[in-house]
Amino acid sequence: MRYHIMESNDIRMNLATEEYLMNHADVSEPLFLVYIQSPCVIIGRNQNAYEELDLNYLRENHITLTRRISGGGAVFDDLGNMSFSFVKKRDEVQFGDYQNVTEPILAALHKMGATQAQSGGRNDLYINGLKFSGNAMYSKNNRTYSHGTLMYDVDLSVLDRILTVSKEKIASKATPSVKKNVTNVRGYLKPEYQFERTEDFRDQLLCELYGVKSLTEIKDKELALTQADREAIQKLFDEKYANDAWIFGEAPAFEYNKRTRIASVGIVDVKLNVVHGKISAAKIFGDFFGQQPVEQLSGFLVGKEYRFEAIEKALKQIKVSEYIHNLTNEDFLALLFS
Repeated sequence: MRYHIMESNDIRMNLATEEYLMNHADVSEPLFLVYIQSPCVIIGRNQNAYEELDLNYLRENHITLTRRISGGGAVFDDLGNMSFSFVKKRDEVQFGDYQNVTEPILAALHKMGATQAQSGGRNDLYINGLKFSGNAMYSKNNRTYSHGTLMYDVDLSVLDRILTVSKEKIASKATPSVKKNVTNVRGYLKPEYQFERTEDFRDQLLCELYGVKSLTEIKDKELALTQADREAIQKLFDEKYANDAWIFGEAPAFEYNKRTRIASVGIVDVKLNVVHGKISAAKIFGDFFGQQPVEQLSGFLVGKEYRFEAIEKALKQIKVSEYIHNLTNEDFLALLFS
């Protein structure tokens, strides 16, 4: 088995690297990838970011959002998480057999003291009934990769703020995330393995996987990137993982409904249809007053990308108060993304 330690802390670059290596690396022997990233959320291939996440919280706290090519639910990572991937020939792994794929990880954790760690559910790893790793699979071109998270010392307080399913606001056919009781694995390890830095935990886990005392013993197993590799990965980063068309445009069609009463304005009822990340239809109702027909405001929204930044920029062209008296552009923006 060869391995590659990602150089970046940007989830978008790491996923681009992962996809590129899955498609182009030599997998005559399995390839093991490990990466650590700054605070980010990764949604599954079939998920609706608008429905699953508190996008306002992500924006205000500078948490990166992207979409992966495999299915499953939304995942939060920070520098306390270590992600990993196995890339193998398709005939070497049965799709959906997460227990077999994650067995080396469990064996390594057992050696490090987390003897209660075990597989459970359809694709998770648990300790004492608490989830510390979620996994997903993807197959293409006679290769299969399984990637997963390993919560070493993640800030668990952020999870409830990020994953927000609001049935009243949005209705769609997207795949919902399921909140589960989670834990970090660090406290279950032997004291000598409870490192301050996730990078040290990562390196020790690699040593356990290979049965060596130092990574210097397995330098010949490390996969190095060429300049051509880096250029191709950068292209994937630009065109896909850092591209709003991939992150939001892939969302299933859905409806957004928000009705509220605002002092000095009245009742404002907004209904939007969103298809491929853009507003396809908009209706605004209420008992408010306005100098201009509110239908013009509704029409203005149609065709716009349903993203906070995109609508904020577009609203600079008009004054919402002309259509809904006493309602500022900022208030209207908050209404659309509350």
